[in-house]
Amino acid sequence: MFNSLIKTAPLNDGTKGNRFVVLGTISGIYRKRSTKNRLGITKGVTTIGIHLGKRSLFWEHKRALRQFYRIAG
Repeated sequence: MFNSLIKTAPLNDGTKGNRFVVLGTISGIYRKRSTKNRLGITKGVTTIGIHLGKRSLFWEHKRALRQFYRIAG
């Protein structure tokens, strides 16, 4: 049914971490920071983040909204 349960790919911005897809439906980013420590949970427009020290886990909970698609009329 599935080729693998978890697929990973490196990040394109040169930072330490990777992008992942679990079971073909849940996607997100794992990132390791070098200097800044964070604790807590953040909620953005498209992602939810869990921060534990220098490690952060973000997963996408909905698609981005096109906010300026009617700017020209």
